[in-house]
Amino acid sequence: MAKKGSKNGKPAKGGKAKKCILLYSGGLDTSVIVHWLAQKGYDVVCVTVDVGQQEETNFEAKALASGAKKFIVKNIAETFVRDGVFQCIRAEAKYEGRYLLGTSIARPFMIQAIVDVAKEEGTTIIAHGATGKGNDQCRFELAAYALIPDATILAPWRDAEFRALIPGRTEAIAYAKKHGIPVAATAKKPWSTDPNLQHRSHEAGELEDPSRKPRDEMYQMVATPQQAPDKAETVEVTFERGYPVAVNGKKLGPVELLGKLNEIAGRNGVGVVDMVENRFVGMKSRGVYEAPGATVLYEAHRDLEGLTMPRKVMQIRDGLIPTYAQLVYDGFWFDPAKECLDALIDSTQQTVTGTVRLELYKGSLRVTGRKSPYSLYDESIATMEGGGSFNQDDSTGFLRIQGLPVKIYSSARRKLK
Repeated sequence: MAKKGSKNGKPAKGGKAKKCILLYSGGLDTSVIVHWLAQKGYDVVCVTVDVGQQEETNFEAKALASGAKKFIVKNIAETFVRDGVFQCIRAEAKYEGRYLLGTSIARPFMIQAIVDVAKEEGTTIIAHGATGKGNDQCRFELAAYALIPDATILAPWRDAEFRALIPGRTEAIAYAKKHGIPVAATAKKPWSTDPNLQHRSHEAGELEDPSRKPRDEMYQMVATPQQAPDKAETVEVTFERGYPVAVNGKKLGPVELLGKLNEIAGRNGVGVVDMVENRFVGMKSRGVYEAPGATVLYEAHRDLEGLTMPRKVMQIRDGLIPTYAQLVYDGFWFDPAKECLDALIDSTQQTVTGTVRLELYKGSLRVTGRKSPYSLYDESIATMEGGGSFNQDDSTGFLRIQGLPVKIYSSARRKLK
C-alpha cells in the first residue's frame, strides 16, 4: 500500500525510497528494469526463482551491478512439481486439449515465492518484466492480488515513460551499455525460450510464422525421431492417489521422478507439441513445447483412471477439464473456483493407485499394460468365453427399457408422414 506522499506506490520526491520486489531472470529486460526502477527511487530486491530450469540462477553480482540493493534465490522446484505439475496431471488438465500448461503452472508458484519475500521485506510493491501482450502479466498479477490484496504492481513494459525510453531490444542494449549494466548484448536468437522442469516453451522470432518448421537445434529436452534409438524402450510408472511415485519400480521424489522421465522420454523423441493457441488477452500465438516426462505421465495416468475410476465420476471430471485448464492457463491458480475443482479432483483420485507400462519409440508412446489393487475390471464378468458371472439374459430387459424412449419417438414421427 502506498504511503502518504506517494502515488501508485511511487516514491515521493525527496522522500524515503520504497522497497520493491522484482521477479528477476538475469536477462536483458529485467537487468534494464532494475536500473530504471532504481533511478525512479526504489530500493530494488531482485528475486530469481528456481523452478528446475537447470540453468544459472546466481545472478547476485549482475543484479547488484545493475542497481539492486539485494539479491535472493528461491528454490521452489519440489513444491512446483508436487503441488503444481502433479496436481494438473491428476486433473488431466490440458489447455485446448493439447498444451500441458508448463509455464502456466510455474507462474503462480513463482509469485508465491515473490510474495513470501515481500512479506519478509515489509513491502507490498511487486514488479515483473512481462509485456502487455502476453499471458504472464495476467498470471503474475492475478496471483499477486490473491495473495496480497493491496499489492502495488509495477509492470514497466506497460509504462509509457519506460517504453518511450526503451521501446525495444535494440534500445535496451544501448541503455545497458550507456549505464554500465552487465548484460550480454548479442544478436537476438531466432526464437525465445522459457524453461522449467516440466517443459521448455519456445515462441516468437521465426516461430511467429505458424507454417515454418522449427529447427532441430531448438530442441533441448527431446530428440528428433531421426536421433532417437532404433529400439523401443519400456517404462513403468506407479501412482498413488493419482500422484506419480515410482519409475520402473524405484520410488522417487517429485523432482527426481520428473527428471528421470524427462531423460527417458526425451531420448526417445516423445513429448513435443507444436500448436497455435488462444491467449487470454485475445490474440492467437504459436508455441512449441517440449514436455517429455509430463507427456508420459499424462498418458499413464489417464490409462490408470480407465482401470480404477467409475464411469460417471470420469464423465463429470472430464466435463470440467476445459474449465480447470482455462483457469490455470489464464492465471486463476488461487481463485476459489479452482480451489473448488481441486476438492473434486482430490475426491476422484482416491483409488487411482497402480502401475502402468508404456512403450516409447521414435516420438510415439503407447500403453501396453496396467494393474491396480483398486481395479474395477472383473475378468469373470468381462470374459468372452463361455460361463462367467454375467447373466446374458439380463440384457434383454435392460435393452427393452433403454430402447423405450426411442421406440416411442420413432412411432410419433411416423404420424408426420
